[in-house]
Amino acid sequence: MSTPEATGQPLLELRGINKSFGAVHVLHDVDFAVYPGQVTALVGDNGAGKSTLVKALAGIYPADSGEYLFEGKPVTVNGPKDSADLGIEVVYQDLALCDNLDIVENMFLGRELHRGSVLLDEPEMESKARETLASLSVRTVKSVRQSVASLSGGQRQTVAIAKAVLWNSKVVLLDEPTAALGVAQTRQVLDLVRRLADRGLGVVLISHNMVDVFEVADRITALFLGRVAADVPAKSVNHTQVVELITSGRSGEMGIAPATAAQSA
Repeated sequence: MSTPEATGQPLLELRGINKSFGAVHVLHDVDFAVYPGQVTALVGDNGAGKSTLVKALAGIYPADSGEYLFEGKPVTVNGPKDSADLGIEVVYQDLALCDNLDIVENMFLGRELHRGSVLLDEPEMESKARETLASLSVRTVKSVRQSVASLSGGQRQTVAIAKAVLWNSKVVLLDEPTAALGVAQTRQVLDLVRRLADRGLGVVLISHNMVDVFEVADRITALFLGRVAADVPAKSVNHTQVVELITSGRSGEMGIAPATAAQSA
């Protein structure tokens, strides 16, 4: 695991992000950073603002105020294409895979390679799909021409992650990647998450599973009712402290000021 202390420049940084939907203020002055070669776990209870923050990162929801920086420079992200062009990929919980297509077709869906103006470059796509899976040390997939319908849950998650890193991405956001997986499949996915960071990518892991979080995360950012309760190295906190931050916004001397937490509640 890489050194937990975040040093140097973040790959991706949000500063003072606010987002409201009508009268409901969902994100309150949120600061969030993702560092190269590290896994940042984003944790929080239902309604804490995790999904809204991820969608702001992905360009789906425009922030009402705040700064968005990539590789230290302010950028404007008006939609998912803008974030993808920066090198930010999101693997949502539903994976967005098509059961009726094979692995290659899924990995290149919407970004197909062509020979000339019409013909698909099937050999090149197949080769790149194999190379990407091999670079991630994925050995559980027998053939890149298997239909996604024939894959297990862990294999599907692997394909979705490989699809995200195929395009020279720099930041990968994973939304509950081990949800509904068995023990062996969870192990495979967590190993893959760690390998992404070891390759120098910035990885964001959104998870309710504290065992998974403490196994692979270098940093933990805890949200409580739309506010950042803590952003700390994973080794500096324990399971109980993180649960307290998630449920009350505070653990001992760490977290949101009591008056602010009470106001948020």
